[in-house]
Amino acid sequence: MFQKLTILHRIRLLFSKEKESYFALYRILGFFPRKIDYYKEALLHKSSTVRSAKGYKLNNERLEFLGDAILDAIVADIVYRHFEGKREGFLTNTRSKIVQRETLNKLAVEIGLDKLIKSNSHSSNHNSYMCGNAFEALVGAIYLDRGYDACMRFMQERILHRLINIDKVAYKEVNFKSKLIEWSQKNKVAVEFRLVEQTQETGSPVFQSDALLEGFVGGTGTGYSKKESQQLAAKQALTRLKKDAEFLDAVFAAKKARSVTVEVADATSVVLDETPLPVYTEGPEENPARDEEDMMPVADADEVERIIAAAEEEAFRQQKD
Repeated sequence: MFQKLTILHRIRLLFSKEKESYFALYRILGFFPRKIDYYKEALLHKSSTVRSAKGYKLNNERLEFLGDAILDAIVADIVYRHFEGKREGFLTNTRSKIVQRETLNKLAVEIGLDKLIKSNSHSSNHNSYMCGNAFEALVGAIYLDRGYDACMRFMQERILHRLINIDKVAYKEVNFKSKLIEWSQKNKVAVEFRLVEQTQETGSPVFQSDALLEGFVGGTGTGYSKKESQQLAAKQALTRLKKDAEFLDAVFAAKKARSVTVEVADATSVVLDETPLPVYTEGPEENPARDEEDMMPVADADEVERIIAAAEEEAFRQQKD
């Protein structure tokens, strides 16, 4: 019943004004939409100028919200059944790798969804997550049109079985910690990883670590090893640097205040950009070597976004091997 159409429905499609849209969606979904308006809305970026019959501006943000929740549930369901006996932390990390926006962006391009999105051309050039947002909205449209089971079949048959190797995704490590350190060195920001606590859970140690930037907690991670907790804390910190402008401003304000303090203490007229690079710390003996030629001016949110994308680029390329 999932892909079948009545003869009458097929005839109507051939003479429909929306014929091209129906067949374009069929190539992506593997079935014809019942209510195409859901899918048309899913492909409307917020920069578009399309309005409803009542004059309301239409975009895919509501469907994106719905699709995000449905996608989380579906991928959690698939990961839970695929990795029998694995712990909650492993399952959560695997789901996160699949539904992260960088992965969804690339999946949207792989299935040709990017060619159907309607947006203001100028805005689309500056929105690297537009395709990933549309992918989530598409899942929301499928859910409203055909229900949860149809969403599950779409993800299993059109996405996971064709485009993603779930085992490689699960065991591929993305080194967010090194990327956060790279960003901090380029921008002369002091970064520190601090173990907050170590507890026991069903006989196994559990670690909680903070990633601090200029003394501010940028992210907190919990894992079954110190390394895992630091990776999660670093990922959270990178995401916060990208999305939280106030936090980013606070970090650089603290950096500037620290640099001024160094100048006063040394009683010298030191140019801010020539102050010593802050030491990366994780323990009393850790202080990795730094390359002064690798220094760059203060990065903005786009630079943080680039770093996060670079950290996961190779992981996605290997998913289809």
